[in-house]
Amino acid sequence: MAYLYLAVAIVAEVAATSALKASEGFSRLWPSLIVVVGYGLAFFCLGQVLKTLPVGITYAIWAGLGIVLVTLVGVLFYREIPDWPAVLGMGLIIAGVAIINLFSRSVGH
Repeated sequence: MAYLYLAVAIVAEVAATSALKASEGFSRLWPSLIVVVGYGLAFFCLGQVLKTLPVGITYAIWAGLGIVLVTLVGVLFYREIPDWPAVLGMGLIIAGVAIINLFSRSVGH
């Protein structure tokens, strides 16, 4: 169940972060509401995750996948195309998250 909460937390955080740009400094109502609700849901779910998973592992997964997903949203909705060093760096982040999940004893499988 912790990983389901973590997935919801990540998606909610990505939606909120993406809406933050669209809110134009909280000057647009609907994107601003998405920011507040999205971050609220994200942190509620993250709190549930931390009841069972270590904070370091949780944060590594949260941050790593969030970075990659927010970048994809930037590409799709804001035409923000990352250069090759950024893509390489994100590939290393994905590799790090995979290594943590596959090999770390801290994850609590």
